Amino acid sequence: MWPFSAPNDAVINEKRQQRSQALAAVNQDISPTQSVFLKATASDIVSRIQKGEWTATEVLEAYITRAAFAHAKTNCLTEVMLGPARQRAQELDEEFAKTKRLRGPLHGVPISIKEQFEIIGVDTSVGFSQWANKPATTNADIVNFLSDAGAVLFVKTNIPQTMFAFECSNPVWGRTTNPYNDRFTCGGSSGGEGALLAMDGSAVGIGTDIGGSVRIPAAYCGIYSLKPASGRVSYQGAKGPVPGFDGIVTVAGPMGRSVTDVKLVSQVLFGAPSTNHSIPPLPFRDVKLPSKLKFDNYIKASPACKRAVIETVEALRAAGHECVEFEVPDANVAFNLFAAITSADGYKTMLSHLGPDAKESSLFLATLGPKVPSFVRAFASWIMESFVGDKVFADTIRASKAKSVGEYWKLIHQRDQYVKTFIETVWKAHDFDSIIAPVQAIPQLPHGGCDNFSVMAVATVLYNVLDMPVGCLPVTRVDATKDKLTDEWTTGPGLGSRFLEGGIYRGKNPLYDPEASQGMPVNIQIVGKKWEEEKVVAIMDVVDNALGRERGFGPGAWDAHMKKSS
Repeated sequence: MWPFSAPNDAVINEKRQQRSQALAAVNQDISPTQSVFLKATASDIVSRIQKGEWTATEVLEAYITRAAFAHAKTNCLTEVMLGPARQRAQELDEEFAKTKRLRGPLHGVPISIKEQFEIIGVDTSVGFSQWANKPATTNADIVNFLSDAGAVLFVKTNIPQTMFAFECSNPVWGRTTNPYNDRFTCGGSSGGEGALLAMDGSAVGIGTDIGGSVRIPAAYCGIYSLKPASGRVSYQGAKGPVPGFDGIVTVAGPMGRSVTDVKLVSQVLFGAPSTNHSIPPLPFRDVKLPSKLKFDNYIKASPACKRAVIETVEALRAAGHECVEFEVPDANVAFNLFAAITSADGYKTMLSHLGPDAKESSLFLATLGPKVPSFVRAFASWIMESFVGDKVFADTIRASKAKSVGEYWKLIHQRDQYVKTFIETVWKAHDFDSIIAPVQAIPQLPHGGCDNFSVMAVATVLYNVLDMPVGCLPVTRVDATKDKLTDEWTTGPGLGSRFLEGGIYRGKNPLYDPEASQGMPVNIQIVGKKWEEEKVVAIMDVVDNALGRERGFGPGAWDAHMKKSS
C-alpha cells in the first residue's frame, strides 16, 4: 500500500483501490501470439484487421496485458476503462464481420490518453483529491475524434500535480518512474504516457504541452511525439488548473512509437471541428520536401545530448542535407517571459486546487518567486548577478512574481516582439527548413531533480513561447564511456548560468551522471515554422531514416534493450 498523509486519505485510497481492482484480473504474462500485436505500429494494426488477420478484441487484450505489466513496473496508469474498451472492441469486430469496412483510420487501435481529458462517466481528477468522484458528463473533443476514427480508448495516464513540472507525481495516483531505470523520472507532464508507450503498453497516446510536456517524457522514455502549434488540434474538454489562461497556449499532440503513428494520429486530429469553433478547418496536408534540406543545430548540452545532435547532423550530411550551426538568439529571454507570464497571478489559481493535498516538492522552487517579498527578491537577484556573476538566473528570479493587468499586457507585447525577432533573425535570415536541438541539457533527471532544476526546461519552453511545432525522436542511448564529462563542461563556459553549471556538471555529485544513466534514451527536437506541422512530421521521417532503424527504438524496444542489458 502507498503511504498517505493528506486529510483526503479516504478519497485517495478509494481511487487507488478502483484502479487495483480493475487490473487485478489481468494476467501480465504476454503470450508469443500477443507479442506480435505489441510489436506492430498502429498503422500495422489497422492493416492487419482490414485483411481479416487480426481482430480488435485480440489486439486490445494484448495491450491490456502489457499495460498492466507496465503499470506494475512504473505506476503509469490512473483511470482504467477495461469494460467499456472490451465492449467497444467487440462492437468493432461485429461491425467489420458484417460490412468488411473499417470504422475509420484508427479502427481497433488501443489508445491511451493523458489523465486530464474528459471521458463520459470517468473521473478527471488531474491528481487533485478534491476533483475526484466527479465523473465527466461530456467527452473532450479529442476523445470524440479518436472514437469516430475507430480507436479503442482503454486507460488514462499519470501526470504531475498541477501539470506544472516535468516529473510525474501527485497525491492521488502516486509517482511514475522511468521504465528503463526506476531511479529516474519518466518526465512530465505527460509522464504516464511516456512510460506506458515505451513499454508497448499502448499502441499510441495523447499528451499535452505548455513547456515541454510531450517532448520531455518522449525524450526521457525514448519514444516519438509531436507538439503542434496552437490552432491545429482542439483542446476542448481538457481540464487544467488555470482555465482561461492563454498567455502561453497549451496544445494537445500525439505520442507514439514511430513517426508513422505520429502522422496517423495527426491526420485524424488536425482541423477536426472543435465544439467551440476555435480550430480552423485545416486538415493534415501532404507535403513534398526538397531533395536537400537545410538544418540548424543549437548546442550547449551535456556530452550525451550534444552527441545526439552531432550524430544526427552527421547522418543528415551523409544523406546529402545541409546543416549549419548557429546560436539561438536570447533563449534565456524566452524562458524569463514564460516564467513572468505564467506567474502573473502569483500561481494563486493553479495552487488553489490543492485543497487538503500536500504540495509536491517539484513545485517548490518553480512557484516560490511570487511568495518572496519584493525587497528579498531584488536583493537575491542583485547578489546572484553582482557576486555570483549569473545574470541568467538573476533575471529568472526577477521575472517570477505577481503582476498587475498592465504589466501582464506588457509581457504579452514583449512575447510577440520576441516571436517577430526570432522569425526575422532565424527563419528569414537563414532560410532553414528545420532546427535540430537538444530536448534538455541532460538526458533524464533523477527523482527530485526538478525541485531545484526546473530551469532546465528552457530548451523546450523556447518553442512554446514561439508557438512553433516541434517533433521529438530518439537518437541514441547514454554511453558512460563516450559521454563522460571533460574540461569543456567542468571548467568551460557551459550553459551561461553558473548556478546551473555548478549543480549539473560540477562539484562532488553533479546531476549529470553518465554511469548512472547508462543505456538511457537520448532524444532531439525537430522544430518547424508555425502552420508547418506536416513538414515537421516529414522531416522527422527523414531524420529517422538517416539515423537508421538499427539504433533500437520503436515497438519492442524496451524488451530488446532489457534483454541485451541483462
